[in-house]
This record gives sequence, C-alpha cells and structure tokens, in this order.
Amino acid sequence: MGGMCMSAACGGGGDDSSSSLLTHLLIMLVVCLSLMAVCTSNERRTAVRVVRFVVQELVKRGFNVIAVAREKSGVRGKNDKEATLKQLQGANVCFSDVTDLASLERSVESLNLGIDVVVSCLASRNGGIKDSWKIDYEATKNSLLAGKKFGAKHFVLLSAICVQKPLLEFQRAKLKFEAELMSLSEEKDSTFTYSIVRPTAFFKSLGGQVDIVKDGKPYVMFGDGKLCACKPISEEDLASFIADCVLEEDKINKVLPIGGPGKALTPLEQGEILFRILGREPKFLKVPIEIMDFVIGVLDGVAKVFPGVAEAAEFGKIGRYYAAESMLILDPETGEYSEEKTPSYGKDTLEDFFEKVVREGMAGQELGEQFF
Repeated sequence: MGGMCMSAACGGGGDDSSSSLLTHLLIMLVVCLSLMAVCTSNERRTAVRVVRFVVQELVKRGFNVIAVAREKSGVRGKNDKEATLKQLQGANVCFSDVTDLASLERSVESLNLGIDVVVSCLASRNGGIKDSWKIDYEATKNSLLAGKKFGAKHFVLLSAICVQKPLLEFQRAKLKFEAELMSLSEEKDSTFTYSIVRPTAFFKSLGGQVDIVKDGKPYVMFGDGKLCACKPISEEDLASFIADCVLEEDKINKVLPIGGPGKALTPLEQGEILFRILGREPKFLKVPIEIMDFVIGVLDGVAKVFPGVAEAAEFGKIGRYYAAESMLILDPETGEYSEEKTPSYGKDTLEDFFEKVVREGMAGQELGEQFF
C-alpha cells in the first residue's frame, strides 16, 4: 500500500502499474516453464522405474526373466552395470542397445535362452520429436522382432492412456507401433497375441510439489485446478497388472486402459490432500492456462526460423497437454473424459504415496530429463 501511494505522489502511477504487471507476468512465465518441465516428466520417465517393479513381480511369480538394460540406466544415466544388476536381482540381465536390432539380437542370443513372452516398458526419456520415434516406435519394434526371432508368441506393451487423443509426437509414435502390433496378430500371424496396457498418471509424476509445499510455498495449478483429472496408479500395482497380462487369457488381444483405486482426482483435490496431510491451510497459486499457450506460440514461431527450437516447443506442448487433458478414458460417444469408464486396479492410493514422500522425501523418485 505505501509503495503504491509513493509512486502516485511521484506522478509515476501508470508506469509503476505497467512495471508491476510485467513483473507478475514474468513470475508467472517462470512458474509456467517450471510446471511445463515437470509435466513432461510423466509416464515416459516413470517407465524406467516400472521396469524394476515388473521384473520383481515376474520373478516373484516364478518366471525365468531376461531383462535387457542399458549400460548406463536410470535418470540421466546415473546407474552403472553394478547398480542395474542389483536392481534387477533374480533376472538374467543382458546389456544391449535396443535401438540397434542386430546388437539386441546378439545380446539375447548370448544367453542361450528361449523366449515365450516379451514385456516392453520402453519409453523415450523426454518425449522429444526425435527421441519419441527412436524409442517409442523403432526400439519398441526392435524388441518385438528380436522376441519373435527367439520364439515369443505374446507381446505385452506398456503404452499410455493419453494416446487416445494424439496431439503429441510421442503419442503418434506409440500409436504407430500399436497399430503394427495389432496388425501382426490379427492379419499376419494369428498364433501371435498381444496385450496393450494404457495406464493413467503415475504417483511419481504428481509428487513434484510435495517438497515445495512442505517449505511453505503454495501449491501451483493451472486454471481453477479442475481442468483435468486422473486415477493415478502406483508402479507396484501397474507391475502386478502387467504380470497379469502375461498369464490371463481375458487380457489377450486387447487394449487395456487402467487406473488406480478410488475416485478420479483433479489437481485441486490433489493439493487439498497434500495440505491435509501436512496439517496446513490450503494455499494455491492459480496460473492461467493461456500463459502456456503464449509460451508455446513463441517457441513455435522461433522454431520456424531456428528449427532446433522445435524440440523445446514440443516439450511445451507436452506440458500444456498434461495441464489440461484428463488421464481417463475418452468416451467416443460423448467426446468427454469418463471417470466411470476408467477401470481401477490395485490397492495403493495417492494419499498413501504423499504421506510416504512427506516422511521420506522423493529420493529414488527423481523426475527425468526435463525437470529443472
């Protein structure tokens, strides 16, 4: 209040108002860019951790598991071979390059083991244009071809529920492979079967603000916090569902959307859960979704002159997508997302996850390439 009066007394009220507005816009822009970065760390980076839980679940159920891993795995390649072997205990681990079919086939052949089922949890690290086609399509196809060469008759694909409304490059890459997988089974080789798993949001992708809120800062969301909703699922529950797809006949040759237990939650409700756990009064910062549109528009414009910026523009579009689109089944009849039609599975809840992160932090839950 005193600052405003002083500015008016100096005759600079109009300029100060413009400066204040610009300052707020810049702050909002920084928040927007940060949230866009967190949003791009959704199911693609989480898939890296899902692999570990899938391997553990399959080993627990008595399968002889071959796990194909990179020599440098994990977020930003921080895990070496020794760390990877420790994480995948109980499996036959081979290190290979899934983007090179010949290399992958040699690595698998060296184990001298037959293959009955392939479970692919491959996903691009950042959702960028080149990385999406290299991993979500080409490397995943390599895993199919290598698996078939050594006897596989069933392929379980970890996809994503968001491909039902494909606006992004990684979604188009995933859909192209899905279509080829289904075509292989339905038109070319009826003895080969598939299960396509399309999970909703993961707990990890919703936990990025826990430490911020613990420090007393507001929970940041777009619009009124009700633009989108999801039925988040834990990595352990998803791994269990994927293992079911290896065994259960009612999951053969089907596309299987899956969410966690309980009702669908909006960002507003997720924030309210977190504040309740912390025993604090809710404090929200609502960012207009239009700011994202502005940022993306700027990046798209720059990309026309400097093509290298196209990847950054794609990251922005990914953030915009997750900020506004629900991770629920899209009802083709109504064109609306449906909580009721989104199946639930498992026992782990987001509230349980938040409580654990409040106690123990996000150690081991780090977001991926686009988190800064």
